[in-house]
Amino acid sequence: MASLRNSRAAALPAKLSRSWLLASAASEANFAPALASEADSVVFDMEDAVPAEHKKEARERVVEALSTGMTAWVRVNGIETDYWAEDLAALSKAPGLRGVMLAMTEKPEQVTHTAMRLQAGTPVLALVESALGIENATAIASAPGTFRLAFGVGDFRRDTGASDDPMALAYARAKLVVASRVGQLPGPIDGPTVGALGDDLLAACKVTASMGMTGKLCLMPDAADTINKGLSPSESEILWAHELLEAHASGAVVGDGSYLPRLARAQKISSLADSYGLWNA
Repeated sequence: MASLRNSRAAALPAKLSRSWLLASAASEANFAPALASEADSVVFDMEDAVPAEHKKEARERVVEALSTGMTAWVRVNGIETDYWAEDLAALSKAPGLRGVMLAMTEKPEQVTHTAMRLQAGTPVLALVESALGIENATAIASAPGTFRLAFGVGDFRRDTGASDDPMALAYARAKLVVASRVGQLPGPIDGPTVGALGDDLLAACKVTASMGMTGKLCLMPDAADTINKGLSPSESEILWAHELLEAHASGAVVGDGSYLPRLARAQKISSLADSYGLWNA
C-alpha cells in the first residue's frame, strides 16, 4: 500500500500543526480520505469512534495500516481502561506511528507511563477532557513525555455542565494555554466545533486563536483547510511583517520602547508564513 500522506503536511513539524483530523478506526475506508486531505496532522481514532466490542479489530486495522505505508497519529484509549496497555503494545511496533494522543489525561504520570511503553522519542499528545485534567494541566504539561496539550471539549462539558459559549469555556482554554507556556510546549490544540464549516468554523477558529491556542481538532476532512486558514497569519499580518523586516534590514527604523516586541512578532509571523507556505502567496 503506497503512502497517501500529502507532502506538505508530511514535511510540517507536528509542533506547528494547525488542523488535527480524527479519522475513525471503525473502518479502514476512513484512513485514505483523511491522509489525502489538507489536514496538517491525521489521527486514527481507536477511542470514542470505536465501540467496546470492536476495539480489537480497530487496533489490528490501525497497526496494519501503519505497517504498510501509512503514517498517522493514533488516539489510544485512556489509561484507566482495559484497552490502554494492549493499544500501546501493538503500536510500539508500528513503523508508521507519528505519535499517540492519550484520551482522558488527568494526571502527569499517565503521560509518562504511556511514553515508557512506546519506542523512545515517540511524542505523546495529552488530551485533557475533565475538570481534574484542567486543574492538573500545568503538571501534565511539565511531565516527561508530554509533547502538546489538547482540549476535549465535549467530555469536559459533560463533566462540568458548561455550555459551548466561549465565555463558559474560557477558563479551561486559558488554563491549557498558560500550562503549555509553563511547560515550554507548543500552543495547545482546541477541541472540535462539531458540524461547523465555512464562516461558522472560521468564527470558531477566531475564538481559538484569540485564546492563544494554535491548533484545532476536527472530524471532517473538509474542515481541515478552513482551520489551516483560520489559524495561520492573515494576509495583512504577513504584509506588515514583510514591511517591518525589510525596514529593519535596511536600517531605516527608528525604534521606540515597542520596537523590539514588534520585531519579534514580525519574525514569528515570517517564520510561520514560511512553514505554512504562505510567504509568497
